[in-house]
Amino acid sequence: MTGIIPTLAQADELHRTIAPSQAAYDLIHTHCVIIATITRQLVHRQNALFVRRCTLPAGAAELGGRQPASSADCLATSSLSLAAPAVPPTDGVSGGKVPPYLLDEKLAVLGAMLHDIGTYKVLKDDGSDGGALSFDGPRYILHGLLGYEYLLEQGVDESVAQFARNHTGVGLTSEQVKAQHLPLPDGDYVPMTLEQEVVMVADKYHSKSIPPKFLTAEAYAAKAGRYGEANKRQWLDLVAKYGTPDIPALAKRFEMRLVQ
Repeated sequence: MTGIIPTLAQADELHRTIAPSQAAYDLIHTHCVIIATITRQLVHRQNALFVRRCTLPAGAAELGGRQPASSADCLATSSLSLAAPAVPPTDGVSGGKVPPYLLDEKLAVLGAMLHDIGTYKVLKDDGSDGGALSFDGPRYILHGLLGYEYLLEQGVDESVAQFARNHTGVGLTSEQVKAQHLPLPDGDYVPMTLEQEVVMVADKYHSKSIPPKFLTAEAYAAKAGRYGEANKRQWLDLVAKYGTPDIPALAKRFEMRLVQ
């Protein structure tokens, strides 16, 4: 670790520093707040499943017969397990599979707050003249890499900056970058940790379209299918892995439209 791990207040300041207008800040920062909210819900669910696996007897029905974590696994994380949050009823996440370890909620939420910070750099009309916002479509794919570079320039640690680089779609491999002739340097743009992956998943449930909107898991599956059946299958596997958040409730809470 060579850079800083920002606080949430510092993450907000990074948004304000780069935002070209209040309208741009409102759109992009609000999106990040929403993704951080979903990320926290999904992490709560994952950690609750992990803790329950450590406490249920072998062959418990709730695990579908899966054996609980080994004694060594549970003892190694006992202090974290005791502190891990149970899933509040209002989280509304259903399903999900037991993760191999407890996820770092603070890191995941911070990553969610900064994952789309490069989007300020791909605005075609940035609202600075009081006009409507619009995105530069051909350059939009660059927003993750631009956000990663911006965070590194600001002294943010690589472990946090990677949340911006590695969240696009359901992960972009070098082969996909080449096959789709994307304007990105050759390389893999895929999550390196479960914390990065959960932010990538949460990000698919909300769009910064103007006006912004929420998407159910089924709605995003249809969108993912435009890039091939394998892409759609990958998304559905991620939904099964992390569980399904209550997107209609979030759309109502944030007073935004819902695509089902």
